[in-house]
Amino acid sequence: MSDLLQRAEAALTGLALGDALGMPTQSMSPAEIAEDYGTITGLIDAGPRQRIAAGMPAGSITDDTEQAVLVAELLIQGNGRIDPDRFAKSLLEWERAMAAKGSLDLLGPSTKAAVQRILDGVPVEEAGSGGTTNGAAMRIAPVGIAYTTADLEAFVAAVHDSCRLTHDTGLGVAGAAAVAAAVSAGLDGASRSEALDLALRAAEIGAQRGNWIAGADIAAKLLWARQYLPGLPRNQQIATVVEVIGTSVASQESVVAALALVALDLEPFETICIAAGLGGDTDTIAAMAGAVLGAVHGEQAWPADAVRQLHDVNQLPLRKLSEELLTLRG
Repeated sequence: MSDLLQRAEAALTGLALGDALGMPTQSMSPAEIAEDYGTITGLIDAGPRQRIAAGMPAGSITDDTEQAVLVAELLIQGNGRIDPDRFAKSLLEWERAMAAKGSLDLLGPSTKAAVQRILDGVPVEEAGSGGTTNGAAMRIAPVGIAYTTADLEAFVAAVHDSCRLTHDTGLGVAGAAAVAAAVSAGLDGASRSEALDLALRAAEIGAQRGNWIAGADIAAKLLWARQYLPGLPRNQQIATVVEVIGTSVASQESVVAALALVALDLEPFETICIAAGLGGDTDTIAAMAGAVLGAVHGEQAWPADAVRQLHDVNQLPLRKLSEELLTLRG
């Protein structure tokens, strides 16, 4: 594989690995995670207190990866553009399929509200006017693969276009732009610090797009985290991510938490294992961090046995998607 292709595939693999690591812990408290699983060091089955992913085996992905694959397929079909009507229909079909299987892993709050508004007759271009949670950011990695950041304003415009349907707010766009920019920079050979610099600039631009809704500024929080966390002892770093930055579905919490963990410069797999044990929206935080770390470090970031288990359980077409997304790049 070319270096670009292996980084692109590693980004999607990191997204899926982080998602699968967080599958058994999502929406649980740190105390519950510690009691049920101890320290997360690898892929594990969903435990008895996991309601959303009840009974799922180790290595299973959730909505984060499935919707990222959906975005990738729509980007490829649209030659780099996501048709909003097709996107809305695809999201509805996805949720119906999940519900038919008895899954509780359905559309997130902002995406669900936007799709419902479309069903109620609201124009597609207005449906996402209230979306501030992390649904756009969790599935944005394919846009980071398909587009370069050579023109950052144009890049953020492409991000905005891809998340306008469900997250047409400054918070939603800023969070998605930060993750996508870090992924795209990693593909071009950026270091972690360089990728996070670009993420911060993209978040600043993204915050000016879409509808304004009150909430902490993502770029400002990320800048603070990068300056403050490295000076703390390791256990205090993680506690600060949980207690001060936050791990909820809000973009200004979970996106910043994911990128703050990336900034700590730990081993990539260790980083997403830590993310899976934070509590809160663990699968999404680990997925976003994994996408960025895979893009920056390439395939050597991920243990071969974990990748093999991931593919055995899910049969994901990540190589094919990576190749096709890269035909759009540049």
